[in-house]
Formats: sequence, C-alpha cells, structure tokens
Amino acid sequence: MGLITGILTLPIAPVRGVVWVAEKLNDAAERELHDPGVLRAQLALLNRELEEGDISLEEFEREEERLLDRLYATPNDRR
Repeated sequence: MGLITGILTLPIAPVRGVVWVAEKLNDAAERELHDPGVLRAQLALLNRELEEGDISLEEFEREEERLLDRLYATPNDRR
C-alpha cells in the first residue's frame, strides 16, 4: 500500500478493523458450534438432565436430534 493510498483510506481504517474482528469472532463461533468434543459434552449433559428428571423425554429427543445433526454434518452442509 502506497503512502497516498494509506492516507486516503485512513478514515475507513476503523471500519476495516471492526470487520476483521467480526470475522474472527464468527470463525471462532463456527469452530465451537461444530466441535465434536463440545457436542459430545452437550450430549452428556443432556443425558444427565434426562436421568435427573430436569427435562422431559420429548425435550430430550428434540435436543438430541439437533445435536446429533450438528455432530454428523459434513463441512459442506454447514454453509
């Protein structure tokens, strides 16, 4: 980037910074959303909630299906 381009684009630098941070946050959220370890921990917690009577069987089945769909989704299905 040349000096003149740098000076002319300086006013939009904060916007570029915010966009960069938003992209990094989105990437981190996507990784966590589809992380098999996180999903398995959520499934274990769900099982424990069912065993302790904190949720109904219907709620368990609905949430379990959602978590399993995320766990077994292929990378192409995610976007």
